[in-house]
Amino acid sequence: MASLAEILSPQQEDNLILVDLLDREVGVLPKLATHEQARLHRAFSVFLYRRARGSANATTQANATTQANATTQANATAQGGPERIEVLVQRRAKGKYHSGGLLTNSVCSHPRAGETLEQAVRRRIEQELGVSGVACREVGSFVYRARLAGGLTEFEYDHVFVGEYDGPVVPDPAEASEVAWVEVGELLEDLAAHPSRYTAWLVTAAPMAANAILAADLGSGA
Repeated sequence: MASLAEILSPQQEDNLILVDLLDREVGVLPKLATHEQARLHRAFSVFLYRRARGSANATTQANATTQANATTQANATAQGGPERIEVLVQRRAKGKYHSGGLLTNSVCSHPRAGETLEQAVRRRIEQELGVSGVACREVGSFVYRARLAGGLTEFEYDHVFVGEYDGPVVPDPAEASEVAWVEVGELLEDLAAHPSRYTAWLVTAAPMAANAILAADLGSGA
């Protein structure tokens, strides 16, 4: 069995941006050391969302890993019915260095040293989901600290981004074992009832993203 250090090999491990409580950069440190030493670092959480029609059951649990599934979802949406706002949720791959197997938002990661948040968001959406060209905007930020298995700690200044997207999703199996479009209210209800199913940051990030997505939808007159 591989050790944590082997999983985070030099080819895979990024240097993360250490920050203070005002998100001012104070240094850089490799990913594993950052989490072993519980150092506050810059991170981001992305929520992709779409407007969908038709039966909720027709799209909520669909796994959009192939073009065929994407076509099925499009057909279900075209059937009509009340419009819903859905967000893309992923299950983190079991092999992730922490929180493997838990449900979380569309993409969550860190900018590398010397990289802007916007650059990192575009990079990770494409790497994790095979999606490009999404216009994402930041809707808020927060700091949280959570003890994880294996002696690791998440201590992040987390920037929350949202972006509208309705197209094929091809997740990298090393990052996400499955994905699903889930109605916003359904996600929030399940998160409140069963927080242990989800990553530590989602209980704060998801309501922040949902408020911004729903406000934008109302403002559009949809």
